[in-house]
Amino acid sequence: MTSFGTVLRCNTLLIRICLLCILCISVTQSVFAQTDTIDQRHHKLDTRLLKTGMRQYLVYFQFPGKPDRLDLSLWVRDIGKTTVNNQPVFTVHQFWYGADSLRYSRFVSFNSVTDFSPVYHAAFRGGRSIAYNWSATGVTAADTVEGNAAAGYKLDFDQPNYNWHLDIETFEMLPLAAGKTFLINFYDAGLDPPKYVAYSVTGSEVLATLDNRQVDCWKLQTKGDYKGMSYVQTYWISKAGHELLKEVDEYGGLFRYKVKLPGLAPN
Repeated sequence: MTSFGTVLRCNTLLIRICLLCILCISVTQSVFAQTDTIDQRHHKLDTRLLKTGMRQYLVYFQFPGKPDRLDLSLWVRDIGKTTVNNQPVFTVHQFWYGADSLRYSRFVSFNSVTDFSPVYHAAFRGGRSIAYNWSATGVTAADTVEGNAAAGYKLDFDQPNYNWHLDIETFEMLPLAAGKTFLINFYDAGLDPPKYVAYSVTGSEVLATLDNRQVDCWKLQTKGDYKGMSYVQTYWISKAGHELLKEVDEYGGLFRYKVKLPGLAPN
């Protein structure tokens, strides 16, 4: 017959083992579920990772109930460097081409080379111009752009943020790693006030390129709700080159894809 003391010792040992398991799980979760706040005051973007030059993306939509159709466009993003007011900046020129001139859009953005803080952003579409001067304390309409539709606009910030229109470039400068989540303070000029958005590394996947190379990528994902419908956005970013190669967005049964094209065709 088992003595009471033996049972007590076994129970005590079991409790210790359980506590040790809980401690190990807690430590493991803290290692593999790290959250970094990405802004100019906490974890900064690594601007050394952003490559200059031209990138082209095939962007297409798939619509519910229309499996035989694709809405196609070409996005060109040309990244360079220059100096504005004695400050070195990245220049990002975007050109969105569609089936007709009504769908053509052009964007110009300047960002600090030091930490990618926005300095200027302008959009030109359908004969309409919207331009902003951007700083850590707010945005104001740029008075140097003739016919600026944003004239008189002003929004103060309580902290610096990043240009949401340059999300691709921003993601390429993140310190991606397994289990990490990033809170990025984004603002889309002229729209809703800045807010932190969570992006999590959900795993990795190997993509095949046109020359049959196998490229190992991190999968970065965000989820949320917009106008009463949920959405999921997933990005594939190469581990070695920090290049965004693919994006898939799901919203209300609609799918949007961005696929990076090889640099075989001129702009």
